[in-house]
Amino acid sequence: MAPVPRRFARHRGQGDTSGGYVLKISTLCVTIAVVSFALVPAGAGQSGPEEFPLAGNYMQNVPCKGNSTDQVALKVSISPQQIVSNIGVCTILDSKQEGDSFHLHVECKFPAGPLVGDLTFTPRPDQTVKFVDRDNTYNATLYRCPN
Repeated sequence: MAPVPRRFARHRGQGDTSGGYVLKISTLCVTIAVVSFALVPAGAGQSGPEEFPLAGNYMQNVPCKGNSTDQVALKVSISPQQIVSNIGVCTILDSKQEGDSFHLHVECKFPAGPLVGDLTFTPRPDQTVKFVDRDNTYNATLYRCPN
């Protein structure tokens, strides 16, 4: 075994000098981890509305007033991870933007059981979002609620 350089050797007591080397390496690793954690901005890694423009609260087929008069059964909440509505929760498995439209591959949990499907959301100039499923069995106009 090669001798340990003097700068890494323990100066207190006697014994194997590699313990001091391991201690210094461990301390260095912990210091790097703490500094790295401190330098990462809060919220880094989270998707914000600018990264997923559909994120927000909506009403289906009726304008949102943003108060207690909005019908709970028509509310839809969209985040980068899921879509929540009165019929169930859909987890977004994949999303792709094609032109102005967003194509989402989702897994929805309904009372009758899970269902995997594809949804398309297309923002429109009037600040609404056109929603349709892949088979065209359901479509709606989503009206964004004020914050």
